[in-house]
Amino acid sequence: MEAKCLCGAVSLEVETNHKLDACHCGKCRTWGGSAAITLSARNPKISGAEHIGRYRSSEWAERCFCKQCGTHLFVQVGDDYYINAGLFADHAGFELESQIFIDCKASYYELANDTQKLTESEFLAMIGACSPQQV
Repeated sequence: MEAKCLCGAVSLEVETNHKLDACHCGKCRTWGGSAAITLSARNPKISGAEHIGRYRSSEWAERCFCKQCGTHLFVQVGDDYYINAGLFADHAGFELESQIFIDCKASYYELANDTQKLTESEFLAMIGACSPQQV
């Protein structure tokens, strides 16, 4: 599967995966206006890496964007990439599987999907982060 930014300067190739996650942390909401809906991948093939800007938003995560068009590309946590689901042209078959930082969700929206829900503490324990800082 291939994901591309708005201008096409950056593309990511990942194995086929249709499972999406939603992150409700305050940083994702500040970055994108609402929950971040992402597809998880490990070490995607990246073209146009020279166009990627990086911002370390916590001790253990970087938010990455296209320096040309500003598209939010992914959040990187170690070898794990949480890629913006909107970057994939063909959304057919995508299914929201989980929601993280559910205890930080803003009151102005509600996702109707019945998913696994993890609190901030549960998610941080899952990835082995030692401090309760948001993504």
